Amino acid sequence: MLKHLTTTGYIAPLREGGSLPALAEADDRQLYVVKFRGAGQGRKALIAELIAGEIGHTLGLNVPELAIIELDPAFGKTERDPEIQDLLRASAGLNLGMAYLPGALMFDPLAEQSIDSKLASAIVWFDALVLNVDRTIKNPNLLFWREEMWLIDHGAALYFHHNWSGDYMARSRAPFALLGEHVLLPFARDLGQIDEKLAERLSPQRLEQIIAAIPDEWLIGEPAFEQTDDARRAYLQFLTERLRAPRQFFKR
Repeated sequence: MLKHLTTTGYIAPLREGGSLPALAEADDRQLYVVKFRGAGQGRKALIAELIAGEIGHTLGLNVPELAIIELDPAFGKTERDPEIQDLLRASAGLNLGMAYLPGALMFDPLAEQSIDSKLASAIVWFDALVLNVDRTIKNPNLLFWREEMWLIDHGAALYFHHNWSGDYMARSRAPFALLGEHVLLPFARDLGQIDEKLAERLSPQRLEQIIAAIPDEWLIGEPAFEQTDDARRAYLQFLTERLRAPRQFFKR
């Protein structure tokens, strides 16, 4: 489902991101923004990026193409910053890349007077489903590229997986607590109308395909689960239950 690539060239660190991603070339000769397993939230941020990004694609939203990117231990050896050198050494193995969108412009919520309600509603619904806390006025994580809106940076989504203790399944039915802070909520007037249509696209079979794409090495060592398939099953159960009607996650 996802391309598996190898880095062939280190272009530059992207210092505006808190997780210190980098722009790199892969062996398909395309440029990718690579997020590293050795950064801040580690492998779980990559899992959230993968699951949320592929759910976004399934819903028909513009999310940059994702790829599994293998990082050679020697990658970035010309980087002079010791902090970034440490990050790259800690990230040898499989990381996550997102297709680079050259010339994309950041979304400015203060400049926008009107946004299509159905698009805004679909994005709000999606973010509420995957518990994405990073789509606020201060940090919208939206780009305009080729006259269309694109969604980026979903590493903070699915935050329940940072603590599997307790009854995480009970939390699957809860409304998204930060819905009121969503940057597009004022434009999202069709949430009720689009709910069933979007939910139908996310069958348990499709969710299983998405979750199956998570590399084993991102799941190994999770203390809450004995096997990687146990972790996959937990993600699938959470999302399947969250999508069960009547859905509450997008309601205030």
